[in-house]
Amino acid sequence: MVIWQTTKHHKGASTVSYSTSLFSQILHIIPSSVFANATRETKSERHSKGFHCWNQCVAMLFCQFAQAKSLREISDGLAVACGKLNHLGIRNAPAKSTLAYANAQRPWQLYASIFYSLLAMCQSESHGKKAKFRFKNKLFSLDASTIDLCLSLFEWATFRQTKGAVKLHLLLDHDGYLPVYAVITEGNVHEVNIAREITLPKGSIVAVDRGYNDYSLYQRWTAQGVYFVTRCKSNAAYEVVEDRELPAKRNIRSDQIIRFTGTEAKKHFPGTLRRVVVWDTTNEREIVLLTNHHTFGATTIGAIYRDRWEIELFFKVLKQHLKIKTFVGTSANALKTQIWTALIAILLIRYLQFRSKCGWALCRMVALLRLNLFTYRNLWDWLDNPFGVPPEQPPYQVELAI
Repeated sequence: MVIWQTTKHHKGASTVSYSTSLFSQILHIIPSSVFANATRETKSERHSKGFHCWNQCVAMLFCQFAQAKSLREISDGLAVACGKLNHLGIRNAPAKSTLAYANAQRPWQLYASIFYSLLAMCQSESHGKKAKFRFKNKLFSLDASTIDLCLSLFEWATFRQTKGAVKLHLLLDHDGYLPVYAVITEGNVHEVNIAREITLPKGSIVAVDRGYNDYSLYQRWTAQGVYFVTRCKSNAAYEVVEDRELPAKRNIRSDQIIRFTGTEAKKHFPGTLRRVVVWDTTNEREIVLLTNHHTFGATTIGAIYRDRWEIELFFKVLKQHLKIKTFVGTSANALKTQIWTALIAILLIRYLQFRSKCGWALCRMVALLRLNLFTYRNLWDWLDNPFGVPPEQPPYQVELAI
């Protein structure tokens, strides 16, 4: 076996040696101890019969990065990588039937566990990439995205009478824009039900859209010391308690302290809230915001809600550049396995973003990685200079006898 060793001679640089593909180097970001512990805790390798969980993980991450459309494409895509599979930690490409059985039977909780372990790594790497606000409060966005399914194939995914769907609920941390909580439900589960299960740190701020309009939820967050910023319902009945002074030369139309007068609203939220009307210059319309934070300036409240758009962009990248709209299995376990591996893939990409000096856009990095999965380059050099041409021959080669 020949190991290519490329030596950087400029002052202060270390010598690095790589003879594996970019895909292999990305996979090895996942610590082997983390994967082994998750496999043991979830008992995922019971009755494995030679097809190990790592083989399944490699295959499903290849599905995500290469955007493979079927089990056959996954199997064939890995099979044509002649002589390169050993670098991925597997011996052979999985057979279509073997991978289908593993996706249907092996618990998806394995990949959820790996996701949260990788999340801790990404959070430690994202230090210094804080949200663009001056306040010290943690800022989150909470939202859900519906993934349509064919009801005749996914009979368990009830949504409407003639339509199936699942929902992916995400909590996005604006420090590094990382998903810190995820849950997959059937399409008919309301977003508010999931929001009630999430415990947010005291003093944090969560931005949500009107789909989370629930006065008892607002009262619960307020009692827990959690601040929220959301859109106000157009038909909400209220009385003005106080008109606050507006900032000069800003796009703030109104800043008021209000109290609900509707019977149900007053019952579930008897206290006062803040109503801020912001002029959206892009779409030339008024946006009416509701918050329980009475200290921040009205401009800051508007900026917080505007930054909620980041979670919409996150869902857009997931759906357009990874495989969560079409599935290679029809069981609930196979579907959740594929979505969790997509979330693992997005964390790996975010980790690469944090390590890169190029300021990559997330969608561009996903696209270029897909075209270079089996390119033999130093991953970290490639991240900083993806269009640079490596030398045709390494400075020297070292042959190791096996």
